Amino acid sequence: MGTAERREASEVAGAQVTGHRDPGLLDRDDPVGAATATPGTGSGADGRGGEGRERRSLRPLWVEEPARRRRLPDPVRTAAVRAVLLIAVTLLQAMVAFLCTMAGSWLAFPMVISTVVSTIVATWGALDVWVTRQVWSQRHGVVSEPSSTARALRRERRRARRQARVAERAQGRIRRRGAAGQLSHS
Repeated sequence: MGTAERREASEVAGAQVTGHRDPGLLDRDDPVGAATATPGTGSGADGRGGEGRERRSLRPLWVEEPARRRRLPDPVRTAAVRAVLLIAVTLLQAMVAFLCTMAGSWLAFPMVISTVVSTIVATWGALDVWVTRQVWSQRHGVVSEPSSTARALRRERRRARRQARVAERAQGRIRRRGAAGQLSHS
């Protein structure tokens, strides 16, 4: 059974392919499990029980599990991949520079210089991940929980300002009405 057929079988069964085996499913290579899984299906002319095997192959191999952490935003992930590649190249250059130095090769000096430059570039790449993450968080907002104290304090301040404005408007109206409707108090 190919990958496409497994995917179709898992979609039919309603599960997505992730990475953990369902403990309730029997192993396909286990002859004892195969015999106990589908009793009475070995009645074919060849005695192999092809119908039982076909039925077992339609069951999902993997069980869906929710992700533990959210996926990184695309720009941050791109910066992280770039940083990992830069760091890997830098480590490779450092190893070659070390081996060339130990061997006394003429290539040692150029490799040491390129390793120093690569170290600077790799440091920039790592900082780029951090800066990109901060910029993305600032532009797209950080998910805050309803129980956040900062949020509750902002809500309280807004409510107090709103009440103060309403009270000030009411006082202004009373003063205007009082002065306009006053005939004489002597």
